[in-house]
Amino acid sequence: MGYPDRESHDDSGRDFPIVQARRARNCEDVVMINRIIPYADGDDLAASRDFYVEVFGLEVAMDDPVLGLTSPDTPTAQILIPPSGMENPAPRFGIDVGEPAAVDTAHAAAMRRGLRIVYPLTDEPWGVRRFFVEDPSGTVINVLAHLP
Repeated sequence: MGYPDRESHDDSGRDFPIVQARRARNCEDVVMINRIIPYADGDDLAASRDFYVEVFGLEVAMDDPVLGLTSPDTPTAQILIPPSGMENPAPRFGIDVGEPAAVDTAHAAAMRRGLRIVYPLTDEPWGVRRFFVEDPSGTVINVLAHLP
């Protein structure tokens, strides 16, 4: 058996998940992803800032109320650290789908599938359209796009 990017299926003839995902892109309710942003726990924002800056060379992109860090060489390599208790429930990561209309498309797809929306579709005052959805395993995801 080879790697999924080299072969389309295993010995049983089943497709690898990456092949299934490529085929799913033909569906009307699948959105393109600009970036996926991991969220770290924010018990001590100053210590976290020092850690990511000093150990990994990340740069502070925003600092209030959420600590946002980016790589100077790869701006899409980012990490966000919200302060503890900022959001309830707290998402584990964010998926930036690029356009507000794509947020609506993802929301509609999640609703059709009966997924639990744990934070409603909202235009935030800081310029982001978003909602939180719980995946089938219980992970809370922030689906977002910046407003024009």
